[in-house]
Amino acid sequence: MSLRPLRRRQGVHSLRGKLTLANVALLAIGIIAATAVSVMGMRYYLLDQIDAELIKTRDSLGGSQLTLRQIDSLGMLGFVRDRLMRAPEDEERSPETVFAAVDARGEPVGILGFDPTEAQRGLAKTVGDPRALAADSEPHDVTLEGSTYRATAARLGDGSYGLLAAPTDVLHQGVAKAVKLDLAIGTLLLALLACLTMFSVRRRMRPLEDMVETSSAIAEGDLTRRIPSSCEASLEVEQLRVALNSMLHQVESAYRTRERSAAQLRSFVADASHELRTPLSAIRGYLQLYDKGMLSDPDERKRTWTRVLAETDRMGRLVDELLTLARLDQQPELRFRNVDLSRLVRDAAEDLRVQQPDRPVEVAAEGSLLVRADESGLRQVLGNLVGNVRTHTPADVPVRLGVEREDGVVRLCVADEGPGLGEEDAARVFDRFFRVGGGAGSGLGLAIVQGVVRAHCGEVAVRTAPGKGLAVTVTLPVRACAEQ
Repeated sequence: MSLRPLRRRQGVHSLRGKLTLANVALLAIGIIAATAVSVMGMRYYLLDQIDAELIKTRDSLGGSQLTLRQIDSLGMLGFVRDRLMRAPEDEERSPETVFAAVDARGEPVGILGFDPTEAQRGLAKTVGDPRALAADSEPHDVTLEGSTYRATAARLGDGSYGLLAAPTDVLHQGVAKAVKLDLAIGTLLLALLACLTMFSVRRRMRPLEDMVETSSAIAEGDLTRRIPSSCEASLEVEQLRVALNSMLHQVESAYRTRERSAAQLRSFVADASHELRTPLSAIRGYLQLYDKGMLSDPDERKRTWTRVLAETDRMGRLVDELLTLARLDQQPELRFRNVDLSRLVRDAAEDLRVQQPDRPVEVAAEGSLLVRADESGLRQVLGNLVGNVRTHTPADVPVRLGVEREDGVVRLCVADEGPGLGEEDAARVFDRFFRVGGGAGSGLGLAIVQGVVRAHCGEVAVRTAPGKGLAVTVTLPVRACAEQ
C-alpha cells in the first residue's frame, strides 16, 4: 500500500488542522474572557461615576433642608437650575437628567409655577414610595419612557421629597459599541492567527511529510532513499530524522547482506553440486565398464580401481571441506587453550619438506609464542595455506613461513615466490570454489582459512602481484575474543 495519497488527506482530522483549531480556540477563549472583563469593568466604572454624581447632588439637596416653598421662590431659582436642573451646555450633567418633587404620599407637585411634566409624573409613578428610595444609600435602576435611569431621592425640610434620575442609555450604547468593536477585532485576530498557524505548521510539518515520502519510496523498493535535512525542523524532529536515517541504513545493509548471502548460497549449492557430480560421474562410468565386462585385462582393472579410489578420496575430501565450512557458518564453539603457534609453524614446515624435499623452505619461528586459540583450527589454517602453496606452485619455488608478535596481536605469514595472481583473481581468492584458471584443488582451502580466522576474531589478508608470488598474512589476537 502506498503512503503517498495520505499526504493529500488534509482537514480538521490532520495534525495541521488540529493544531490550528487548538490555537484558534485558545485565542477565542482569551478574547472572550478579556472582552467580558473589560466590558464589565467599564460598565461598573461608568455606573459608579453616575451614582457618585447622583449621591453628591442628593446629599447637597438633603443637607440644605430646603422646602418646596423655598425651592419655588425666585431666590432659589438659580440654585435649582445650577444644582438640579443643569443647563444643556453643562459638560458635567446630561440635559436629560430628570428632577421631580413629590409630597409625602408620593404625588408629584409643580415647581416654579409649572405643572409636573410627563417625565416627572412617570418618575414619581415608577418610584412609588419615595421614603424607601431616600433611605437606601445606593441609587436604583428604573425604566422611564422606555429608557433606563439611575434614580435616588432626598427628603426636603418640609417633609416632601426630591427625586433625581440620571439616564444610562448612553452608557449601555457605549458598552454595546465596545463589545462590537472587540468582537470585530477578535474575529480579525482569529482569522489572522489561523492563517499564520496554518503557514507555520505547514513549514514545521514539512520534515514529517518528507519522512512519509521517504517511507513510501522505500516501501516501493528504493532502499537508498534517506530523509533530507531541513532548516525548519525542530530539535526533536531532527533527532527523529537522524535516528530514522540510521535505522534505514541498518535495514539497507541487512537487506543487502541477506541478498548477498542468498546469492552466495545459491552459487555455493551450484558449485558443490558440480564438484560432487564430477567424481560421481567418473566412479559411475568405471563401474558401468566393469559391470558390462569391458575390463577384461587385469592391468586395466587395476588402473580403473585406482582411479575409482582416487575419485572417492577426492569426493571424501570435498565433503569434509564442505562440512567444515557448514560448521564455520554456524559459528561453532571453539576449544580455546594456550597454543604454541611457533611449534605449529615448525611442524607445518617439516611436513612440507617431507612431501616436497626439493622445495626451499625458510622458517622464522624460533622459541615459543603462545596464543589463546583452537589448536585443531590453527593446524587446519596452516595445512590449507601450505597445501595451497604445494598445489599451485612448482616444487622448486621457495616458501617462507613466519610468525611474530606485535602490539597485542600475532601475525602468521606464509609467502611463496610463485607466479602470483592478478588483481581480479586476488579479490576472489577467498570465494568458495574459486580456482585460478580452473586449476587443481577444490577451491575451498582459503575459504576455510578465512572462516577459521574469523571465528578467532582475526583477519586474513593477501598480498600478491603477477610474477611476485603470493603472501597470506593471518592476524590473530593474543587472547581469545570470547575472553576479552
